[in-house]
Amino acid sequence: MTSVHPDAQIAADVEIGPFAVIEAGAVLGAGCRVGAGAQLVGRVEIGAGTTIGRGAIIGAEPQDHSFDPATDSGVRLGENNTVRELVTIHRANGEGRWTEVGDRNFLMAGTHLGHDVQMGSDNVVANNCLLAGHVVVGDRTFLGGGSVFHQFIHLGDLCMTQGNSAISQDVPPYCTAYRLNRLAGLNAVGLRRAGFPPGLRTALKRAYHAAFLAGRPISEAVREQLEAPDLAPEVQTFLNAIAEPSRKGVCSPKRHTR
Repeated sequence: MTSVHPDAQIAADVEIGPFAVIEAGAVLGAGCRVGAGAQLVGRVEIGAGTTIGRGAIIGAEPQDHSFDPATDSGVRLGENNTVRELVTIHRANGEGRWTEVGDRNFLMAGTHLGHDVQMGSDNVVANNCLLAGHVVVGDRTFLGGGSVFHQFIHLGDLCMTQGNSAISQDVPPYCTAYRLNRLAGLNAVGLRRAGFPPGLRTALKRAYHAAFLAGRPISEAVREQLEAPDLAPEVQTFLNAIAEPSRKGVCSPKRHTR
């Protein structure tokens, strides 16, 4: 039997399936749909037009031994997201903080977003991807199925990861990563589909080559490029992500040895 707490704030046209559980503190915008057996636990804000799939659990306590259940935290999803079956998104582990997801994201079945994940908009996260706590995801990324992501790393705009990758360092914007913290190059198809003109794609390719493949220390090569005049904003974003990474450092191309 469906269980909806009277203190939940639910727009008039929200559809709620059988055996769903919606607790006090939940807020659902217009046009939302909640599938059978899904659970919205505690402070969960769901933007208009978002679909929560069957068996998904949004807002449960973080998997953190030090977490105090009395902490006032929550999960906030934007508008027009698609959250498929059995997705789990945990609330933040700090007082007054949120695990946040932007707009128009597609989280496929079995995806897990750990506490304090910050995700932008228009991302595609394929089946069974696992994002640990405090991972930051930009916009328009594609994360391949079965990939796992270590806590505190950053995944830049329009990056892509191969399925079954194990990523414990930052993936710079516009890049493709694979296996264990390796870069395969730029996400050329993604850049083209995003409307990046040929001249900009060429500039990014040159910046990538200079940073990673020119045989110089990465920090030195990036610093020199950042000092160049008239850098395109996207090139500057790419270089800044390498120059100022998270505490985990940055993925890099495989270094070939004899």
